Amino acid sequence: MRTTAFDQKDFFELLQQANRGRLKIYTGPVAGVGKTYRMLEEAHSLKARGADVVLGYVESHGRKKIEELLGGLEIIPRKKYEYKGVLLEEMDLDAILARKPQIAIVDEVAHTNPPFCPHAKRYQDIIELLKAGINVICSFNIQHLESLSDIIKKFTGITIHETVPDGFLKRADQVINVDLGVEDLLERLESGQIYTGENIAQALNHFFKEENLSKLREISLREVAEVIEQAHPKLHGSSTLKGELFVDNQIMVCMLPQQWSQRQLFKKASRLAGRLNQEWFVVYSEMPEDEAEQIDLEKQRYLFMDIQFAEDLGAHIVHIKTTNRIQAWLDFAEKESISHIIIGRSEESWWRIFLHIDILSSLLRKAKKYDLVIMSARDNPQEPHVP
Repeated sequence: MRTTAFDQKDFFELLQQANRGRLKIYTGPVAGVGKTYRMLEEAHSLKARGADVVLGYVESHGRKKIEELLGGLEIIPRKKYEYKGVLLEEMDLDAILARKPQIAIVDEVAHTNPPFCPHAKRYQDIIELLKAGINVICSFNIQHLESLSDIIKKFTGITIHETVPDGFLKRADQVINVDLGVEDLLERLESGQIYTGENIAQALNHFFKEENLSKLREISLREVAEVIEQAHPKLHGSSTLKGELFVDNQIMVCMLPQQWSQRQLFKKASRLAGRLNQEWFVVYSEMPEDEAEQIDLEKQRYLFMDIQFAEDLGAHIVHIKTTNRIQAWLDFAEKESISHIIIGRSEESWWRIFLHIDILSSLLRKAKKYDLVIMSARDNPQEPHVP
């Protein structure tokens, strides 16, 4: 087993300095590499050093070694709900907040909560714990990262329905990548250490193919490396902060009110920003005809949902009211040292396409000092987004 990490500073030392809750994330390419095991080992180590540690939610999946590590640690009982005739057990957020431990251990961050829970997703539960000053150590597989969902589907053929926004990973104080060789992973799987029964054959024929595992390991290592670079810009020659925004070679996405979601565009922009180790902005230049009372409810709905989605991916949202959309974008690009301007390709009605061509031609004429990137902005209509 191999791990890579940032920050190398001792997590226990970070806790002593914290005014807010600190976040440590264990991630890895797939289930079975040892993320939960490593978390529980650290929980025992922290407890031995005097830290107040509780298990907020840990799923053993029947793995004997994990169940053995549960002993000797305080477990917050799960909250039981009955939903559509089924008894569900979920992390008891209120109980953890009331207990207010120094550290809470939380597994399976990408989990979607039932509708009667305080938050829709478990990562939102964790954010509330952090806001309450509770430090959290948690885990999730790298394929659950939101901006990777399309990439994962492309080479595995599997749709990832439960995702974690990129911004959650980027807010971590420490990230540990738990890695294991492909042969070792397959050996663990075939010996029943990851799944049991018919699930083993299903995994071998789908997600746990050798080529998939190799690609997922590569992606996992790269994602953690990018987080390291963004967390330590001075070590990698990146620009320093200036005021509230960032300077030098940043990315700007030109946002338009549309009749369809632009999430695909934002995912691609997020990936590009990660590759280039740059901050990125979504700039909405609102013309008089774009005001709320002037556009239909469908456009408003997509506009608000897309803005929230871009924020979750780590974008800085900028809203500019203007009478000249193109000039507003260019003025912002000049002011904030933008290097790449990204705009989505229109796929609406023919007259809107002509209007979009006019916007593109204007940008091509006026934005000669920038790299102009035209991306497909529309989600595959055969694969509707599942929240």
